[in-house]
Amino acid sequence: MSSSRILGRAPLARAAVTSVASSSLTVQTVGAGFTDISREVAAFVTEAQARDGGLTVFVRHTSASLTIQENADPTVLADLTTVLNRLAPENAGWRHDTEGADDMPAHVKTMLTSVSLQIPVLQGRLALGTWQGIYLIEHRARPHRREVVLQFIGTTE
Repeated sequence: MSSSRILGRAPLARAAVTSVASSSLTVQTVGAGFTDISREVAAFVTEAQARDGGLTVFVRHTSASLTIQENADPTVLADLTTVLNRLAPENAGWRHDTEGADDMPAHVKTMLTSVSLQIPVLQGRLALGTWQGIYLIEHRARPHRREVVLQFIGTTE
């Protein structure tokens, strides 16, 4: 039995969907690692004149993914890279290696993370926590050009 308790809930807010805004973001990666795309995603929300609703962020690839993670201490991202490499190492005897030894591990890492994120937009701002950032994770060793689709559904100003 848990000793946690609910401390409260904000009042219910309702709004009819009045707008759908879409765009895409092209990200040139330098190879495996995390790229912070938070600023560009927030700029899209501003440009869309979003007020309240939901934002979908979707990467159109099977060897890159998205995550929301801590943006204050870069050692978090280094440790996450270590974990992903341990879970899907290049030398695991993969059968699929058409594009190189890092190809199949990249697909596994994408499956373990996510290709889409859902982020609430409240009063014109992404409802992220203080230390949260939005990252594209490149799972391939060489640089790639990645496309990220952004779509806001909700009310506008």
